[in-house]
Amino acid sequence: MVFASLGFLYIFLPLNLILYYVWNNKMYRNILLTLFSFVFYAWGEPVWILLLLFSATLDYGNALFIEKYRGTPLAKLGLVSTVVLNLGLLAVFKYGTFICDNINSVFSLHIKSPGFSLPIGISFYTFQTISYVVDVYRNEVKAQRSWIKFAMFVSLYHQLVAGPIVRYSHIADEIDNRKFDIKDMSEGFTRFCIGLFKKVFIANVAGEFVLQYMGAKDFSGLSVSEAWFGLCMYAVQIYFDFSGYSDMAIGLGKMFGFHYLENFNYPYIATSATDFWRRWHISLGTFFRDYIYIPMGGKRKNAYFNLFVVWFLTGLWHGPSWNFILWGLFFGVLIVIEKTLIKDFFKGPLKFLGHIYFIFIMLMGWALFYFTDLHKLKNYLSVMFGFTKNPLGSFEFGLVLQENIFWLLFTIVLCLPVYPFLQKKFSEKSPGWQIQSLRTGTIFFNVFVICIATALLVGKSYNPFLYFRF
Repeated sequence: MVFASLGFLYIFLPLNLILYYVWNNKMYRNILLTLFSFVFYAWGEPVWILLLLFSATLDYGNALFIEKYRGTPLAKLGLVSTVVLNLGLLAVFKYGTFICDNINSVFSLHIKSPGFSLPIGISFYTFQTISYVVDVYRNEVKAQRSWIKFAMFVSLYHQLVAGPIVRYSHIADEIDNRKFDIKDMSEGFTRFCIGLFKKVFIANVAGEFVLQYMGAKDFSGLSVSEAWFGLCMYAVQIYFDFSGYSDMAIGLGKMFGFHYLENFNYPYIATSATDFWRRWHISLGTFFRDYIYIPMGGKRKNAYFNLFVVWFLTGLWHGPSWNFILWGLFFGVLIVIEKTLIKDFFKGPLKFLGHIYFIFIMLMGWALFYFTDLHKLKNYLSVMFGFTKNPLGSFEFGLVLQENIFWLLFTIVLCLPVYPFLQKKFSEKSPGWQIQSLRTGTIFFNVFVICIATALLVGKSYNPFLYFRF
């Protein structure tokens, strides 16, 4: 089940909200939300709910074990058990085939790969439960005594299948103490609608262009301008798809009394790779910083080695393919170059050039991210940079631009922090008018989005969620 589906919008979510708020009892609400999360997760692949329950039970028990034997060598046993078993499950179910294929290729063996289909969201909930046990071991949070409450934390469908990565410490108090708040409900519904709008009106439309230009079997009929346009559309698709999902997850959380941290902060206004990764998938970046980079020594010891380990793992986390590993190392190299060779180059009057530099670099990174087949990547880049006999443009592409010009301009505006800027200006000039106008505008916006989303979802079958595979 996905958020941008008619079944979720008109049956699952309304039913969950009605049953959740019909009785003001904490235990009832926790159990109900856990059951709905199990149903949501099991909708497509019921068998993998067993893996989720195993992981949750393992880490629930290990946290209690660590707390019981805190200060003794046994406590470390609980931590090691969580890390080894969870990463082992991740290795088997997500990377098993990749590992076997590479061993077979290098050593000319014939090891049979496990052949498991990827359990949805395994990368997200694995990191969440590991971070919880590590935090308990560090004595930064208390171990959760209730299995139901912990199972609810692990399985919350708002963020289970595609993030953001929610740490136990961020919502520990809200697991035990949540109250109905009409302001949170209103803001949550609006935030959900913003994410839904990003998904169906921007990401899905961009995705069709990506399929048309980048998804071709060969690129002999592709013009240079179409190749560049296709890659730009992929940058649009992946941003609005993933940030839209994060918006919906944050909005759903608010509807049920949870406050998740932001996961995106207008990443395409970045002026460097370093700046970009402070704005893109923030929950993943902070996870690697707090649980890998800093424990390894951070900037204090072997800084560049630590940096490359983190970026190798960041690439590997995204998928069992060499292009993802190369993509992660690509950003690692860029960040090292920025910190050493061009540290102060794009400052002051040259800041705008820094933005141009980054947009180009970012697009090259997305090309590497998209093509799991490196041979196809080479062919596509050859077209982009004019190393083939493909034409510069085409009449058909001119029509595509003409027909979609307003959509394209609107999409560019949405990549910029226009709304926060206008909100700040209005609040400074007339706070009362701003509040009333926002309330009225919000109602009309929410109704508009639900209507347009319904129409688009009824009329189109192309509705992927890119980050489900991660």
